Amino acid sequence: MLALNRNRRTMLGAGAAAACATLLVSGCSDLSSQVEPEAVSLEAGQLLTHSALDSAAALPSAASTQLITYASEGAAGEPIVVSGTVAIPSTPAPADGYPVISWAHGTSGFADGCAPSLDTADGPVHGYFSLATDYLDDWVARGYAVVQTDYEGLGTPGGHTYLNGVSESNTVIDIVRAARQLDDSLGPDWLVMGHSQGGQATLFAAQNGPDRAPELNLKGAVAMAPGGAAIPGLIQAIAAGKQVPAVAGAFLPLIVLGAQAAAPSIDPGVLLSDAAQPLLTTARTGCLAQLSGAEPVPSDQLIRAGADLEPIVGYLEKQNPGAVTPKVPTMIAQGSEDMVVSKPEVDNVAAELCKVAPIDYRVYPGQDHRGAITASEADTAGFVAAVMADDEVVSTCS
Repeated sequence: MLALNRNRRTMLGAGAAAACATLLVSGCSDLSSQVEPEAVSLEAGQLLTHSALDSAAALPSAASTQLITYASEGAAGEPIVVSGTVAIPSTPAPADGYPVISWAHGTSGFADGCAPSLDTADGPVHGYFSLATDYLDDWVARGYAVVQTDYEGLGTPGGHTYLNGVSESNTVIDIVRAARQLDDSLGPDWLVMGHSQGGQATLFAAQNGPDRAPELNLKGAVAMAPGGAAIPGLIQAIAAGKQVPAVAGAFLPLIVLGAQAAAPSIDPGVLLSDAAQPLLTTARTGCLAQLSGAEPVPSDQLIRAGADLEPIVGYLEKQNPGAVTPKVPTMIAQGSEDMVVSKPEVDNVAAELCKVAPIDYRVYPGQDHRGAITASEADTAGFVAAVMADDEVVSTCS
Protein backbone atom coordinates (compact mmCIF):
# COMPACT_ATOMS: atom_id res chain seq x y z
CA MET A 1 0.00 0.00 0.00
CA LEU A 2 1.07 3.57 -0.54
CA ALA A 3 1.46 6.09 2.22
CA LEU A 4 2.49 9.72 2.21
CA ASN A 5 5.01 10.96 4.73
CA ARG A 6 3.49 12.31 7.92
CA ASN A 7 5.01 15.73 7.36
CA ARG A 8 3.17 16.31 4.08
CA ARG A 9 0.32 18.75 4.15
CA THR A 10 -3.05 17.42 3.06
CA MET A 11 -6.27 18.97 1.88
CA LEU A 12 -9.29 18.18 4.07
CA GLY A 13 -11.75 17.43 1.32
CA ALA A 14 -13.85 14.49 0.18
CA GLY A 15 -11.61 13.75 -2.79
CA ALA A 16 -8.56 13.63 -0.59
CA ALA A 17 -10.39 11.52 1.94
CA ALA A 18 -11.25 8.97 -0.72
CA ALA A 19 -7.63 8.82 -1.77
CA CYS A 20 -6.62 8.46 1.87
CA ALA A 21 -9.02 5.56 2.31
CA THR A 22 -7.52 3.70 -0.61
CA LEU A 23 -3.87 4.66 -0.25
CA LEU A 24 -3.62 4.88 3.54
CA VAL A 25 -2.23 8.40 3.21
CA SER A 26 -0.55 9.34 6.49
CA GLY A 27 -1.88 12.49 8.05
CA CYS A 28 -5.37 11.69 6.76
CA SER A 29 -6.52 9.76 9.82
CA ASP A 30 -8.38 12.82 11.03
CA LEU A 31 -10.71 12.46 8.05
CA SER A 32 -12.07 9.09 9.12
CA SER A 33 -14.79 10.61 11.26
CA GLN A 34 -15.86 12.96 8.48
CA VAL A 35 -16.05 10.74 5.41
CA GLU A 36 -16.98 7.10 4.99
CA PRO A 37 -14.14 5.11 3.38
CA GLU A 38 -14.73 4.46 -0.28
CA ALA A 39 -12.66 2.83 -2.95
CA VAL A 40 -11.23 5.08 -5.64
CA SER A 41 -9.63 4.13 -8.90
CA LEU A 42 -6.59 6.33 -9.33
CA GLU A 43 -5.76 7.61 -12.77
CA ALA A 44 -2.40 8.97 -13.81
CA GLY A 45 -2.42 12.72 -13.35
CA GLN A 46 -5.25 12.67 -10.81
CA LEU A 47 -4.97 15.50 -8.28
CA LEU A 48 -5.12 14.15 -4.72
CA THR A 49 -4.33 16.99 -2.32
CA HIS A 50 -3.26 20.62 -2.36
CA SER A 51 -2.40 23.38 0.07
CA ALA A 52 -0.83 26.83 -0.05
CA LEU A 53 2.96 26.92 0.08
CA ASP A 54 4.90 29.90 1.44
CA SER A 55 8.32 28.36 2.08
CA ALA A 56 11.54 28.79 0.09
CA ALA A 57 10.05 26.37 -2.46
CA ALA A 58 7.45 28.98 -3.51
CA LEU A 59 8.16 31.19 -6.52
CA PRO A 60 8.22 34.84 -5.37
CA SER A 61 6.58 36.35 -8.47
CA ALA A 62 3.70 33.86 -8.53
CA ALA A 63 0.21 34.83 -7.49
CA SER A 64 0.19 31.56 -5.55
CA THR A 65 2.27 28.43 -5.17
CA GLN A 66 0.51 25.23 -4.14
CA LEU A 67 1.99 22.04 -2.74
CA ILE A 68 0.15 19.13 -4.34
CA THR A 69 0.09 15.37 -4.37
CA TYR A 70 -1.08 13.49 -7.44
CA ALA A 71 -1.19 10.02 -8.93
CA SER A 72 1.36 8.78 -11.42
CA GLU A 73 2.96 5.52 -12.54
CA GLY A 74 6.21 4.30 -11.05
CA ALA A 75 9.13 2.34 -12.43
CA ALA A 76 7.33 -0.91 -11.59
CA GLY A 77 4.30 0.12 -13.64
CA GLU A 78 2.09 0.51 -10.56
CA PRO A 79 0.19 3.58 -9.31
CA ILE A 80 2.21 5.86 -7.05
CA VAL A 81 1.61 9.07 -5.13
CA VAL A 82 3.93 11.94 -6.04
CA SER A 83 4.38 15.40 -4.55
CA GLY A 84 5.24 18.64 -6.31
CA THR A 85 4.43 22.32 -6.62
CA VAL A 86 2.28 24.46 -8.90
CA ALA A 87 3.00 28.18 -9.35
CA ILE A 88 0.37 30.39 -11.00
CA PRO A 89 1.43 33.70 -12.62
CA SER A 90 0.23 37.09 -11.37
CA THR A 91 -0.40 38.27 -14.92
CA PRO A 92 -3.87 37.82 -16.46
CA ALA A 93 -4.42 34.46 -18.11
CA PRO A 94 -4.48 34.39 -21.93
CA ALA A 95 -7.74 33.43 -23.62
CA ASP A 96 -6.44 29.89 -24.19
CA GLY A 97 -4.97 29.59 -20.69
CA TYR A 98 -1.52 29.95 -19.20
CA PRO A 99 1.16 27.94 -20.99
CA VAL A 100 2.86 25.54 -18.59
CA ILE A 101 6.50 24.74 -17.95
CA SER A 102 7.11 21.40 -16.24
CA TRP A 103 10.51 21.59 -14.57
CA ALA A 104 12.54 18.44 -13.93
CA HIS A 105 15.05 19.08 -11.16
CA GLY A 106 18.65 17.93 -10.96
CA THR A 107 20.17 15.50 -8.49
CA SER A 108 19.33 16.40 -4.90
CA GLY A 109 19.61 13.06 -3.12
CA PHE A 110 17.77 9.89 -2.23
CA ALA A 111 16.18 10.72 1.14
CA ASP A 112 12.73 12.25 1.43
CA GLY A 113 14.12 15.50 2.82
CA CYS A 114 15.87 16.11 -0.51
CA ALA A 115 12.58 16.81 -2.31
CA PRO A 116 12.51 20.33 -3.79
CA SER A 117 9.00 20.99 -2.45
CA LEU A 118 10.49 20.67 1.06
CA ASP A 119 13.23 23.23 0.43
CA THR A 120 13.89 25.77 3.18
CA ALA A 121 16.31 28.67 3.43
CA ASP A 122 18.65 26.55 5.56
CA GLY A 123 17.86 23.26 3.82
CA PRO A 124 20.53 20.74 2.76
CA VAL A 125 20.25 21.46 -0.97
CA HIS A 126 19.02 25.05 -0.89
CA GLY A 127 22.06 26.32 -2.77
CA TYR A 128 21.02 24.36 -5.84
CA PHE A 129 17.28 24.75 -5.49
CA SER A 130 17.54 28.51 -5.00
CA LEU A 131 19.32 28.78 -8.34
CA ALA A 132 16.47 26.89 -10.03
CA THR A 133 13.89 28.97 -8.12
CA ASP A 134 15.40 32.22 -9.42
CA TYR A 135 15.47 30.82 -12.95
CA LEU A 136 11.89 29.56 -12.83
CA ASP A 137 10.63 32.74 -11.19
CA ASP A 138 11.61 34.59 -14.36
CA TRP A 139 9.32 32.28 -16.32
CA VAL A 140 6.42 32.89 -13.95
CA ALA A 141 6.97 36.63 -14.37
CA ARG A 142 6.74 36.09 -18.15
CA GLY A 143 3.30 34.54 -17.76
CA TYR A 144 4.08 30.82 -17.63
CA ALA A 145 2.64 28.55 -14.97
CA VAL A 146 5.48 26.47 -13.52
CA VAL A 147 5.01 22.98 -12.12
CA GLN A 148 7.77 21.01 -10.42
CA THR A 149 7.59 17.32 -9.61
CA ASP A 150 9.59 15.79 -6.76
CA TYR A 151 9.82 12.49 -8.74
CA GLU A 152 8.95 9.02 -7.50
CA GLY A 153 9.97 8.38 -3.90
CA LEU A 154 11.24 11.84 -2.95
CA GLY A 155 8.99 13.10 -0.16
CA THR A 156 6.53 10.27 -0.80
CA PRO A 157 6.56 6.51 -0.11
CA GLY A 158 9.07 4.07 -1.51
CA GLY A 159 12.63 4.56 -2.65
CA HIS A 160 13.57 7.27 -5.11
CA THR A 161 14.05 5.59 -8.50
CA TYR A 162 16.96 7.86 -9.34
CA LEU A 163 17.71 8.04 -13.07
CA ASN A 164 14.82 5.80 -14.13
CA GLY A 165 13.83 7.60 -17.31
CA VAL A 166 10.30 6.22 -17.62
CA SER A 167 9.33 6.95 -14.01
CA GLU A 168 10.84 10.43 -14.16
CA SER A 169 9.04 11.29 -17.38
CA ASN A 170 5.74 9.92 -16.04
CA THR A 171 5.90 12.22 -13.02
CA VAL A 172 6.98 15.20 -15.15
CA ILE A 173 4.05 14.68 -17.52
CA ASP A 174 1.38 13.76 -14.98
CA ILE A 175 1.95 16.83 -12.80
CA VAL A 176 0.78 18.98 -15.73
CA ARG A 177 -2.47 17.04 -15.83
CA ALA A 178 -2.90 17.39 -12.06
CA ALA A 179 -2.15 21.11 -12.14
CA ARG A 180 -4.91 21.68 -14.70
CA GLN A 181 -7.36 20.03 -12.31
CA LEU A 182 -6.16 22.36 -9.59
CA ASP A 183 -6.58 25.53 -11.66
CA ASP A 184 -8.58 25.71 -14.87
CA SER A 185 -6.70 28.83 -15.98
CA LEU A 186 -3.88 26.54 -17.15
CA GLY A 187 -4.06 25.79 -20.85
CA PRO A 188 -3.13 22.62 -22.77
CA ASP A 189 0.16 23.99 -24.19
CA TRP A 190 3.21 22.99 -22.21
CA LEU A 191 6.97 22.66 -22.33
CA VAL A 192 9.34 20.41 -20.43
CA MET A 193 12.65 21.71 -19.11
CA GLY A 194 15.20 20.18 -16.80
CA HIS A 195 18.79 20.12 -15.62
CA SER A 196 21.21 17.21 -15.05
CA GLN A 197 19.04 14.33 -13.78
CA GLY A 198 16.19 16.53 -14.96
CA GLY A 199 17.83 16.94 -18.35
CA GLN A 200 17.66 13.18 -18.73
CA ALA A 201 14.01 13.25 -17.57
CA THR A 202 13.31 15.99 -20.11
CA LEU A 203 14.58 13.92 -23.02
CA PHE A 204 12.48 10.92 -21.95
CA ALA A 205 9.46 13.24 -21.64
CA ALA A 206 10.16 14.63 -25.13
CA GLN A 207 9.73 11.07 -26.36
CA ASN A 208 6.89 9.90 -24.10
CA GLY A 209 4.87 13.07 -23.52
CA PRO A 210 2.73 13.22 -26.67
CA ASP A 211 1.58 9.61 -26.33
CA ARG A 212 1.14 9.62 -22.54
CA ALA A 213 -0.92 12.81 -22.45
CA PRO A 214 -2.55 13.25 -25.86
CA GLU A 215 -5.03 15.72 -24.37
CA LEU A 216 -2.11 18.12 -23.87
CA ASN A 217 0.04 19.85 -26.45
CA LEU A 218 3.74 19.40 -25.72
CA LYS A 219 5.39 22.21 -27.67
CA GLY A 220 9.07 21.58 -26.99
CA ALA A 221 11.80 20.41 -24.63
CA VAL A 222 14.93 22.02 -23.17
CA ALA A 223 17.46 19.63 -21.62
CA MET A 224 20.35 21.23 -19.73
CA ALA A 225 23.43 19.08 -19.07
CA PRO A 226 21.44 15.85 -19.42
CA GLY A 227 23.06 13.06 -17.39
CA GLY A 228 22.83 9.31 -17.41
CA ALA A 229 24.46 8.26 -20.66
CA ALA A 230 27.97 7.68 -19.30
CA ILE A 231 27.03 6.03 -16.01
CA PRO A 232 27.24 2.36 -17.12
CA GLY A 233 30.77 3.02 -18.33
CA LEU A 234 31.58 4.91 -15.14
CA ILE A 235 30.64 1.91 -13.01
CA GLN A 236 32.72 -0.41 -15.16
CA ALA A 237 35.67 2.00 -14.97
CA ILE A 238 35.44 2.20 -11.17
CA ALA A 239 35.38 -1.58 -10.92
CA ALA A 240 38.42 -1.80 -13.19
CA GLY A 241 40.37 0.62 -10.97
CA LYS A 242 40.58 3.33 -13.63
CA GLN A 243 40.77 7.02 -12.84
CA VAL A 244 37.31 8.60 -12.65
CA PRO A 245 36.02 12.09 -11.77
CA ALA A 246 36.24 12.99 -8.10
CA VAL A 247 32.45 13.41 -7.87
CA ALA A 248 31.92 9.69 -8.54
CA GLY A 249 32.01 8.81 -4.85
CA ALA A 250 29.14 11.17 -4.09
CA PHE A 251 26.92 9.99 -6.94
CA LEU A 252 27.60 6.24 -6.88
CA PRO A 253 25.52 5.54 -3.72
CA LEU A 254 22.58 7.41 -5.26
CA ILE A 255 22.96 5.48 -8.50
CA VAL A 256 22.90 2.05 -6.87
CA LEU A 257 20.13 2.93 -4.39
CA GLY A 258 18.04 4.35 -7.23
CA ALA A 259 18.61 1.23 -9.29
CA GLN A 260 17.54 -0.96 -6.38
CA ALA A 261 14.38 1.12 -5.90
CA ALA A 262 13.43 0.38 -9.50
CA ALA A 263 14.87 -3.16 -9.71
CA PRO A 264 14.91 -4.70 -6.19
CA SER A 265 17.14 -7.59 -7.24
CA ILE A 266 20.05 -5.10 -7.45
CA ASP A 267 21.72 -5.15 -4.01
CA PRO A 268 23.86 -2.11 -3.10
CA GLY A 269 25.33 -3.99 -0.13
CA VAL A 270 26.77 -6.58 -2.49
CA LEU A 271 27.90 -4.10 -5.13
CA LEU A 272 29.68 -1.58 -2.93
CA SER A 273 32.72 -2.40 -0.83
CA ASP A 274 32.82 -2.43 2.96
CA ALA A 275 34.65 0.89 2.82
CA ALA A 276 31.78 2.41 0.82
CA GLN A 277 28.96 1.15 3.07
CA PRO A 278 28.99 4.36 5.19
CA LEU A 279 28.24 6.29 1.98
CA LEU A 280 25.09 4.21 1.52
CA THR A 281 24.02 5.10 5.07
CA THR A 282 24.62 8.79 4.38
CA ALA A 283 22.70 8.58 1.11
CA ARG A 284 19.68 6.97 2.78
CA THR A 285 19.35 9.78 5.31
CA GLY A 286 21.08 12.80 3.81
CA CYS A 287 21.26 14.66 0.52
CA LEU A 288 23.89 15.26 -2.14
CA ALA A 289 25.52 17.95 0.00
CA GLN A 290 26.10 15.45 2.81
CA LEU A 291 27.49 12.88 0.37
CA SER A 292 29.82 15.46 -1.15
CA GLY A 293 31.11 16.34 2.31
CA ALA A 294 31.48 12.75 3.54
CA GLU A 295 34.82 11.09 4.17
CA PRO A 296 35.98 10.22 0.65
CA VAL A 297 36.65 6.64 -0.41
CA PRO A 298 39.29 6.11 -3.12
CA SER A 299 37.51 5.36 -6.37
CA ASP A 300 39.28 2.03 -6.79
CA GLN A 301 37.85 0.93 -3.43
CA LEU A 302 34.20 1.85 -4.05
CA ILE A 303 33.03 -1.36 -5.72
CA ARG A 304 33.47 -4.74 -4.12
CA ALA A 305 36.08 -6.92 -5.81
CA GLY A 306 34.44 -9.56 -7.99
CA ALA A 307 31.00 -7.95 -7.85
CA ASP A 308 28.64 -8.95 -10.66
CA LEU A 309 28.10 -5.71 -12.58
CA GLU A 310 25.88 -7.13 -15.30
CA PRO A 311 22.50 -6.48 -13.61
CA ILE A 312 23.13 -2.84 -12.75
CA VAL A 313 24.96 -2.03 -15.97
CA GLY A 314 22.18 -3.63 -18.00
CA TYR A 315 19.57 -1.68 -16.06
CA LEU A 316 21.39 1.64 -16.42
CA GLU A 317 21.92 1.17 -20.15
CA LYS A 318 18.14 1.37 -20.50
CA GLN A 319 18.21 4.83 -18.90
CA ASN A 320 20.41 6.37 -21.60
CA PRO A 321 18.88 9.68 -22.74
CA GLY A 322 20.77 9.35 -26.00
CA ALA A 323 18.65 6.35 -26.95
CA VAL A 324 15.27 8.10 -26.96
CA THR A 325 13.44 9.58 -29.96
CA PRO A 326 12.23 13.11 -29.20
CA LYS A 327 8.84 13.79 -30.77
CA VAL A 328 8.91 17.57 -30.26
CA PRO A 329 11.48 20.30 -31.01
CA THR A 330 14.34 19.81 -28.55
CA MET A 331 17.14 22.07 -27.36
CA ILE A 332 20.17 20.82 -25.40
CA ALA A 333 22.34 23.23 -23.39
CA GLN A 334 25.79 22.26 -22.10
CA GLY A 335 28.66 24.00 -20.33
CA SER A 336 32.10 23.38 -21.78
CA GLU A 337 33.71 23.09 -18.33
CA ASP A 338 31.14 20.78 -16.77
CA MET A 339 32.91 18.31 -14.48
CA VAL A 340 29.72 16.45 -13.45
CA VAL A 341 28.14 15.74 -16.83
CA SER A 342 30.99 16.24 -19.24
CA LYS A 343 30.79 17.91 -22.63
CA PRO A 344 32.05 14.77 -24.46
CA GLU A 345 29.23 12.79 -22.83
CA VAL A 346 26.59 15.27 -23.98
CA ASP A 347 28.26 15.61 -27.39
CA ASN A 348 27.60 11.88 -27.80
CA VAL A 349 24.00 12.22 -26.61
CA ALA A 350 23.34 15.04 -29.08
CA ALA A 351 24.99 13.07 -31.90
CA GLU A 352 22.81 10.04 -31.22
CA LEU A 353 19.63 12.12 -31.00
CA CYS A 354 20.52 13.89 -34.25
CA LYS A 355 20.19 10.52 -35.98
CA VAL A 356 16.47 10.40 -35.18
CA ALA A 357 15.32 14.01 -34.67
CA PRO A 358 16.35 17.63 -35.31
CA ILE A 359 18.22 18.94 -32.26
CA ASP A 360 19.33 22.46 -31.34
CA TYR A 361 22.55 21.80 -29.39
CA ARG A 362 24.16 24.79 -27.68
CA VAL A 363 27.51 24.75 -25.85
CA TYR A 364 28.43 27.59 -23.48
CA PRO A 365 32.19 28.22 -23.19
CA GLY A 366 33.57 28.50 -19.68
CA GLN A 367 30.36 27.34 -17.99
CA ASP A 368 30.29 24.56 -15.41
CA HIS A 369 27.47 22.17 -14.55
CA ARG A 370 25.10 24.69 -12.97
CA GLY A 371 26.28 27.54 -15.16
CA ALA A 372 24.51 25.99 -18.14
CA ILE A 373 21.17 26.95 -16.58
CA THR A 374 21.65 30.71 -16.52
CA ALA A 375 24.03 30.92 -19.50
CA SER A 376 21.42 29.37 -21.77
CA GLU A 377 18.52 31.53 -20.60
CA ALA A 378 18.47 33.92 -23.57
CA ASP A 379 18.72 31.07 -26.08
CA THR A 380 16.05 29.13 -24.22
CA ALA A 381 13.73 32.15 -24.32
CA GLY A 382 14.21 32.38 -28.08
CA PHE A 383 13.64 28.66 -28.50
CA VAL A 384 10.45 28.79 -26.40
CA ALA A 385 9.13 31.79 -28.32
CA ALA A 386 9.68 29.92 -31.59
CA VAL A 387 7.98 26.69 -30.56
CA MET A 388 5.08 28.53 -28.95
CA ALA A 389 4.55 30.36 -32.24
CA ASP A 390 4.90 27.09 -34.19
CA ASP A 391 7.91 28.51 -36.00
CA GLU A 392 10.54 26.19 -37.37
CA VAL A 393 13.38 25.60 -34.93
CA VAL A 394 16.84 25.56 -36.47
CA SER A 395 18.64 22.25 -36.04
CA THR A 396 22.36 22.24 -35.34
CA CYS A 397 22.71 18.61 -36.46
CA SER A 398 25.29 18.36 -39.23
